[in-house]
Amino acid sequence: MRCLLVALLREAGALLRRRSRSGPLLLLGVAVCLFYQTLMVARNRLRSGPQQPAADVRCRRPTEELLMEETRMFISTLEAIHKEAQVRSQSPPRRRQAVVLTGQRPVSDTEVQLYQRVLQQIHYQVQMSRYAETSSSLRQNQGAVGWSLCLCLSGAERSCLRRFSLSHLQLHQMVNLLPELMEAFSDAGEGLCHFITHSHLTGSGFPMIPHSCGSTSQKLQVPEEEEREDSHLPVGAPPPALVAMVNIYVLVTSVSPLISFLHDISVVTTNQEPRGQVVKLRDFLLQQMGPDISQDALVQVKRVTGEVLQAALSTNQKKENLNRCVLCYQLMTFTLQFSGSVSPVVVQVDPDLQFSALSDDTFDRQITKDLILEDMLHFLLPSETHLSSDTQRQYGGCRGTHGVCLSEEEFVLLLQFQQQMKRSSPFQLLYPSTSSSSSSSSSPLTVSDLLIRIARFYEIQKNQGFRADESEELTNQESASSQDDGVCVDPHLRQIYTDPPLTLTPPFSPLVKEYRAEVTFDTVTIRIRPEPVSSVCKVHLDEHRGPRMANYPVGLGNSRISILVTDDTELEPVVMTIYTVHVFRESRPSLPMFGDHVTCSFLQDCGLMIQPDLSCGLQPFTPSQSPLHTCSSGHQPGQWVVPCLSCSDNRTCDWREVAWQPDNCNHPIVERPQLQDCMTDRKVLFIGDSTNRGMMYFLLERVNSSLEDWGKAHDLLVYGNLNSGRTQVSYSYYPQFWLEKKLRPTFRQALLQLIHRSRPLVNSNMTVLVVGGVQWLNTDHLRTVREVLDRESLSDVLVVVKSLGMGFHLPVDGIRSLTLREIQQLYRENTDIISTAKHHGYEVIDTFSITMGRYKEFLQGRCACHFHEVEKIESFSLSENTTVSTNRTRSSRTTPGLGSQSAVLDTDQEVWPKSLSYHVRGPVNQVYSEILLSRLCPRTRN
Repeated sequence: MRCLLVALLREAGALLRRRSRSGPLLLLGVAVCLFYQTLMVARNRLRSGPQQPAADVRCRRPTEELLMEETRMFISTLEAIHKEAQVRSQSPPRRRQAVVLTGQRPVSDTEVQLYQRVLQQIHYQVQMSRYAETSSSLRQNQGAVGWSLCLCLSGAERSCLRRFSLSHLQLHQMVNLLPELMEAFSDAGEGLCHFITHSHLTGSGFPMIPHSCGSTSQKLQVPEEEEREDSHLPVGAPPPALVAMVNIYVLVTSVSPLISFLHDISVVTTNQEPRGQVVKLRDFLLQQMGPDISQDALVQVKRVTGEVLQAALSTNQKKENLNRCVLCYQLMTFTLQFSGSVSPVVVQVDPDLQFSALSDDTFDRQITKDLILEDMLHFLLPSETHLSSDTQRQYGGCRGTHGVCLSEEEFVLLLQFQQQMKRSSPFQLLYPSTSSSSSSSSSPLTVSDLLIRIARFYEIQKNQGFRADESEELTNQESASSQDDGVCVDPHLRQIYTDPPLTLTPPFSPLVKEYRAEVTFDTVTIRIRPEPVSSVCKVHLDEHRGPRMANYPVGLGNSRISILVTDDTELEPVVMTIYTVHVFRESRPSLPMFGDHVTCSFLQDCGLMIQPDLSCGLQPFTPSQSPLHTCSSGHQPGQWVVPCLSCSDNRTCDWREVAWQPDNCNHPIVERPQLQDCMTDRKVLFIGDSTNRGMMYFLLERVNSSLEDWGKAHDLLVYGNLNSGRTQVSYSYYPQFWLEKKLRPTFRQALLQLIHRSRPLVNSNMTVLVVGGVQWLNTDHLRTVREVLDRESLSDVLVVVKSLGMGFHLPVDGIRSLTLREIQQLYRENTDIISTAKHHGYEVIDTFSITMGRYKEFLQGRCACHFHEVEKIESFSLSENTTVSTNRTRSSRTTPGLGSQSAVLDTDQEVWPKSLSYHVRGPVNQVYSEILLSRLCPRTRN
C-alpha cells in the first residue's frame, strides 16, 4: 500500500507538471491528500504495533523513515510549484516595485541606503517617500496594487497603518508591520504590556515580568549575584555562573499560525562587561556554560520567547480577519535576563530593533542593525514567486473524508516557509518548535502540522550533515565564508559609517571606489568607520597600519580620506582595495553687502570662551575718526571687524570682507618694490613647525611674485634664488616629533645647525631670525636663542617671535587634544612668551590673538592648526576665487585693517609665470604674514 501511494504520487507529479497554468496548485492538492493518507497509515502502524510483512521488501522501512520519505516527496512538489511560479514571474520580465517610507530619516542614513542598495540588487524598483500620504505609488488605487513591498521605517509606521488596511492587501504584497504584535506589546501604562491586561495565560510561571513594554525608559540592570536561581538545571549538572542581560532579535513572519525566527546575533551585557558586546548567541552560551548546558539554555531561550509570543497573539485571535496580510512580517527585540539559571525571563519587548546597550560612538548600533536588516532582506526576498489570480481561483483544494484542504493564504504561507527553511541564513527557526507534537491520530492534519513536518525534515538534514538536491546551492554569505579560510578574498566595503552622516556622491556601492561629499562650515570633525563585507578583511584609514575608525578634522575646502581594505594574514598587511572620500567643507556663509550696513567686531567665538572675562561673538564697532598711525609692534592688541546688516546675527555678514584691526593703529601693506628693496642683501632664517613654514612660503611668494618651489619640508632648506639672487631664506623644521626622544635634536642643536648652514651672516638687522610655532614654544626657548646668538656673535640680529596659535582643540584620534581649560592656560603662556620676547628686545607677532576668534577656519591637517595651504597653479590667469596679496590696497574695502582680500595684482604681474608655480592661500595666515613683512620693512629702516 505504501509503495503504491509513493508510485501514485510520483506519477501524479509527473502528469500534473505537464498540465496547464492551474497545474501547480492542483499538484499541491493531490500531494497534500496523498501526504495525509500516508501519515494516517504511519500513525495507525505506530498505534497498533508490528504489522505483517509486505511482499515487497522495499516497503519494509521504519515508520520515521517512511514519514521522512513522504515529507521529502511533499517538499519536492512544493519545489516544482515554486520553480514554475518563478518561470511565470520572469516571462515576460516584471520588475518588482518597493516603496520605502523613510519618516524622519535623511537619505544619507545608512539604513535607507541599505534598503535601496539591496533591493536594487535583487531587481526591485525602489521609490523613496517620507510618508504614505506623499507616496505616489501608495496614492494610486488606494495603495493596494502595483507594489510588492512596502517598508515603513521608524517614524512612518502610523502613516502606513493610516494609509491602507493590511487585511486588504494582495497575497504577493509584503509590509514590515504586524498590527497584532504592535497592539499586543503596546504600553498599557507604566510599561504594562497591553496583552497582559486581559490575558488569562499569564501567571506566576509565566516567563515575563508584566512591566516589559512601551519605551525603554526603565533602566535595565544586570542582576546581582544573590538574585540567581538554579531552576531548570539538568540532573547532576553544576550550576551555571551566567548572570547577564541578553538582547535577542526575533523575526515574526506569521501570527496565525505563529512562525518566527531567531537571528544568531545577540547583544550581551554582564557584570564583567557592562558595555554591550555583539556576539553570536550560541557562542556566548557555549563560552559561559559549556557544551552540554549551553544547548539546554538555547532551548530555554526559544521556549520562553515562543511562550510570550503565543500568549500575546492569543488575545488577538477573536479579532482575526479572514483576509490578512500573509507575507507581512516584523522584527522585534526581546531582552532576556539570566540570573544563574539556564531559563531566562523576558524583561523588555520592543516591536522594533533596539541596541541601546551598544556604544553610539563606535557605530556599533547602526552596524549591527544594518547587518540584521540585510540578512533579513536576503532571507525574505531572494526571488519572487507570483501566483496569478486565475491559478489561485482554479485551486479547489482536496476533497474526501481525509482530505487536507488549504486556502490560498495557507498555500502561500507553506510555500514561503519551505523556501525559508531550506535557505542557509543567520536566522534559525524559533517557532513552531520541531519538538512540538502534531495532531492526534484521529484529527485531520493542520497547517501547523505541515509546518512542523517541513521543519523536522530540514532539521534532520542539517543534523545529518547533508542537504537535499533542492537546497544544495549556497547563499552568497555561505560561499564567502567557505572561501575565506582566513584569507581576504572579497576586499570590499559593506558600508561607510560617518558622524555626521555624509551624503556621498555617487551613493555608496561596494563596487564604487571614489566618492565626494560636502559639509557645512560648522562641521569641523567627521567620525568615520568603514565596515568590510568579510570579517576576514581588515580596514585601515590613511595607511596600511592606520586605525579602523577615527575622528577626522575637516579643514576648509578639500580634505581627503583614504580607506584601505587589507589582508592582515601576512606579517606586513597587503593592501587589496583603496576607497577614497573627498570632503569639501564650505566657507563661512556670507551675505554680500550692497547697501547700508554696520561694522561689527569680535575677538573670540562664543563656542570657545578663551578669555571668560571678555565678551564673545559680534559686537558693534565704531571706527576711529582720526587717521590711524603705523603700529609700533607686531603684537598690538586688536580685533576682527566685518560689515553686517546686524551684529546680532552673523549670518547677515559679508565674511569675504573680514579684516584684522589693531587698536588705534594699522599695519601698512608693504608694496612689492619696497619689499624687494628692503630684502636686498638680507638673510632670513626660519626655525619652527609647519605654521612657521607657512609664513616663510608667503614671504617667498610676495618677494618673488610667485612661488616656484614648494614642499612639506621636515628638515633643513636653503633658498638662494630669491629677489634675483639678492635675498637668501633658510628654514629648519623643529621639533622633529616623529623621532624617538633620545634621537631628536634639541632646540639648541637645531638652531646652531641652521646658523652654520646660513653663514656668512651679518650681525645686524640684515640678518633676521624668525622663531616660533603653534604650541611648542616657551620662554626657555627664547633664553636659548639669546645664549646661542651671543655665543655666535650675532646679538644684534633682528629676532621675530611668532607666538602660539590655535590648534589641537578638536578630539582627533592619534594626537593630543586640549580641553578648554588647557587652551585657557595656553593663552596665559602666550602672554608670558610675549613679555619675555619684549624683555630680550625681540619683535613679536601675536598669532594667538589673531587665530583664537577664527579657530574654525583651519585648513587641512590633523592638528586643526594650519591656517594656510599651498595650491598648485597650472593656469596662466587667475581664477575668480584666487586671492593674491600684493602691494595695492583695494579701493572697494568697506572695513579697515588687514583682510584676506586686501590687495590686488601689480599692473606688471597680471599674468602668472609660464612655468608651473604655487600659491599660498589662507586669509588668517595672510594677515599675520603681512604683519611680519611690515615689521621687517617699516617705512624707515636703519
